[in-house]
Amino acid sequence: MANDGQKEKVGDDTPTENGKHIDLDVEEDNCNEETRNKNHGGKDVGQEGGIPKKSDRSEYYNEDDLQPLFSLQDMPILAAKKDVQKRGQKMIPAVPQHGETKEHSHRPSWEAERQRRWRLGVVGFGGMDFQVVVLAGGTSKELIPLVSKEVPKALLPVANRPVLSYVLELLEQSNLKDLIVVVEGEDAALRVGGWISSAYVDRLHVEVAAVPEDVGTAGALRAIGHHLTAHDILVVSGDLVCDVPPGAVAAAHRRHDAVVTAMLCSARVSGPSESGSAGGKDKAKKPGRYNIIGLDPTQQFLLFIAAGVEVEKDIRVQKSILRAVGQMEIRADLMDAHLYAFKRSVLQEILDQKETFQSLRQDVLPYLVRSQLRSELSLHGVQSEENGNDKVASQDNKVSLSQLLTNSSTPSFHELYAVGPNGSAPVPRKTHKCCVYIASKNKFCARLNSIQAFSDINRDVIGDASHLSGYSFSAHNNIIHPSAVLGSKTTVGPQCMLGEGSQMGDKCSVKRSVIGRHCRIGSNVKVVSSVIMNHVSIGDGCSIQGSVICSNVQLQDRVVLKDCQVGAGFVVSAGSEYKGESLARKEKCQPQ
Repeated sequence: MANDGQKEKVGDDTPTENGKHIDLDVEEDNCNEETRNKNHGGKDVGQEGGIPKKSDRSEYYNEDDLQPLFSLQDMPILAAKKDVQKRGQKMIPAVPQHGETKEHSHRPSWEAERQRRWRLGVVGFGGMDFQVVVLAGGTSKELIPLVSKEVPKALLPVANRPVLSYVLELLEQSNLKDLIVVVEGEDAALRVGGWISSAYVDRLHVEVAAVPEDVGTAGALRAIGHHLTAHDILVVSGDLVCDVPPGAVAAAHRRHDAVVTAMLCSARVSGPSESGSAGGKDKAKKPGRYNIIGLDPTQQFLLFIAAGVEVEKDIRVQKSILRAVGQMEIRADLMDAHLYAFKRSVLQEILDQKETFQSLRQDVLPYLVRSQLRSELSLHGVQSEENGNDKVASQDNKVSLSQLLTNSSTPSFHELYAVGPNGSAPVPRKTHKCCVYIASKNKFCARLNSIQAFSDINRDVIGDASHLSGYSFSAHNNIIHPSAVLGSKTTVGPQCMLGEGSQMGDKCSVKRSVIGRHCRIGSNVKVVSSVIMNHVSIGDGCSIQGSVICSNVQLQDRVVLKDCQVGAGFVVSAGSEYKGESLARKEKCQPQ
């Protein structure tokens, strides 16, 4: 390995199958940015001079391109359901259809295999194949009433852009343009696919897979398992908004030959909201549930992880891990970004054997961490031979301590444990590595997994993280669309956004808020720290603070809302006052 002060441009000369390069500019010795004491002058993927490189977004951010978010009358994905490729995106069945022959019944030619791998989004990272899967979710219960059948989670607006666009653009900037996007529910998949094919025509090649609702992240990958063919899988949550290059995670994964590498980021000041927070009528304050993470002294290997309800239990770590590593650093200031690199053979083995596993974060990742020094996984796709209770190993598999130290100046505790004290183990113990990539504290990283997170991310993307928005801010540090109309003595403060075609009456005030397209706002209206979506009508004298107003809502005169969420199409009668409420129309039951 290189010294701490050195950098190696990994994979810079390695072309992908279409002749383009995957840019991986990362530290060779220690990939975790947090462990560096100073900047060595390197640049992240997609950056120049330390400032994120912005592509020409004028066409992408045209308001007409975003119309499919709420109006999907032209559904190009419908034809794609029949596996007819259209505008660079199509639907793929999540499970084999009845009567289909098995995909691997005949060994394909290399050219046919190359075309198939290209079609399924297999790309190269410095000589290792990676397949990119984006888990876009469906209509998350934690986000009701913001989400609905018409607006699934992936299409919730962040600074008047669908949240999914932030992940897709992050991947595009790393030259990862062939993706599988997994959506829960067929209706949601149709809407997400329709928007992708409209907004990313000629830019990305996306396969949209519809899986059953509420299957969880592990269940979603299990459902598309027969489409996963690469050596490694890069799994990204569709609700992730960040500026950390995924190539750095892939490089760390490759360097350590890990079975899993997880990206960790600094926890948000307001709390990671891993289990969601909901405002609404649940006014009782609940204790924050942070991740409890144990790291080795080099901060490269994951020794322990607890999330959700597990955080409230006693921390128990295997003695074997503590003995092997010597000491463990406990961290409660990091969040799991839900960006993982997995060794495909291991991931599929776990998903097949552990049918009850539903969550990558709560089931798969802790299982891998717990078992890393007593691994029973077939890491190379071949089960170890057994003869009764005695494991048989060939002479070639025996590794001495001296050989290990010769090949690596800093062997990991996994490797030292495998050969035993002074190389005394008669047969190398079977281990696997669980790694982490810790993003620098100056990077932005958040997940839209709760109503509070939705509000926070919207404010951040037009505030301190405005470089992610893709928009040019005015001299007043705000964004007012040229077609928007402001009345007399109306002010739109810094860190605010006013969308296309929206109109505001006289003597209105907007502070730290996002207002969508084609809204009609009366006179003497105050909007503070709120998100107002499209086609909202607000009467005179209304006051809106810390609230989220969904599309097509009507607020009649003199309505007062504080810390509320108003679902799509709801009408709030004149003079009403609500605090901490969730207002939404009741779903009509479908006739049997």
